[in-house]
Amino acid sequence: MILSLYARGMTTRDISTHLKEVYGSEVSPAPVSKITDVVADEITSWQNRPLDDVYPILYIDALIVKVRDGGMVTNKAAHLVIGVDVDGIKNVLGIWLQDSEGAKFS
Repeated sequence: MILSLYARGMTTRDISTHLKEVYGSEVSPAPVSKITDVVADEITSWQNRPLDDVYPILYIDALIVKVRDGGMVTNKAAHLVIGVDVDGIKNVLGIWLQDSEGAKFS
């Protein structure tokens, strides 16, 4: 629940308040922050992982997701690229957010 709320743009204090109001659980912002920090470290590790030189098969698609941007919630296209390596293993190669669907990335 904490990760889901954090992904939707809630602050650690907002998450603490929400957990108390909805579930009656008192969780201070400090443990919430520790949980989100672990996820941030995992994301950084994933972003910096080595990629293979060749992916014989690529799947490219986009999902429309709601994103908090500048205090407003807007729809954006999350372009997802999955590569199949020479051993047949699927790997998420990247996710890029754009204002709309299309093949032009900035």
